[in-house]
Amino acid sequence: MRMRPTLSWTPTTDLPPGTTDLEPVVDALSAGGVLVLSGAGISTESGIPDYRGEGGSLSRHTPMTYQDFTASAHARRRYWARSHLGWRTFGRARPNAGHLAVAAFARDARLSGVITQNVDGLHQAAGSEGVVELHGSLDRVVCLSCRAMSPRRELARRLEAENPGFDPVAAGINPDGDADLTDAQVGDFRVVPCVECGGVLKPDVVFFGEAVPPQRVEDCRRMVRESAALLVLGSSLTVMSGLRFVRQAAQESKPVLIVNRDPTRGDPHAVTRVALPLGTALTAVAERLGIPVDGSAGSH
Repeated sequence: MRMRPTLSWTPTTDLPPGTTDLEPVVDALSAGGVLVLSGAGISTESGIPDYRGEGGSLSRHTPMTYQDFTASAHARRRYWARSHLGWRTFGRARPNAGHLAVAAFARDARLSGVITQNVDGLHQAAGSEGVVELHGSLDRVVCLSCRAMSPRRELARRLEAENPGFDPVAAGINPDGDADLTDAQVGDFRVVPCVECGGVLKPDVVFFGEAVPPQRVEDCRRMVRESAALLVLGSSLTVMSGLRFVRQAAQESKPVLIVNRDPTRGDPHAVTRVALPLGTALTAVAERLGIPVDGSAGSH
């Protein structure tokens, strides 16, 4: 299934209101077997904006689509210039209280697994293990011709060598690692090819309009089947890539709990939506469960 290039979603007026009651989340984690599904909202407290929340990047930025990237050398030059700059910001980001709480829940055997829609690696930096990256990771680069995989840091060194002095000031950074630059700032940025075959390089992330690998989807479906409950953290669930797991859990009569400040497309399937900041909410849940959250864990 392809990621639908749905960039916006308008909440209906009949959605249940959000709450500040954390008891359903505490109860679910007390019972264990909870599968976490996280979105961009969990990383906002690390300085990475989300797409659709207050001040979200979609108000000023249209994410790169797979179709544009593969069809246009100009689009690839613009993407890599912006992403090369944005990568530096991602490299400085650190896990926040939300990431640390999720890792703490896993250490205390409360979780059955973690699926993230994010590409920033902050769950792993906080100490979470076995995280399924639904949309891939900016840490890796793949060749579209020979499929060779390489570390992003290696590409960053090559791009720096080809573009000495490239250091424009970005207007902002986006959840996909794309910095906001004008065409004039992009200028004649030089893109480098695959060292193995000379092919086109792409970050190992699922662009809008691109298919999530089928085996990855099936792995996530299995995780939903094997879980006792689904806890959604910081996702509007606008795109089907995440919403389908919420629908699956509901169809299997498993409670869906959402922590997100704004209404989500999954609210009709949820037993509750807690409208609190994630770091505050998850830290409070950990305290009620008597689970220590290690603020020094992980580095990115």
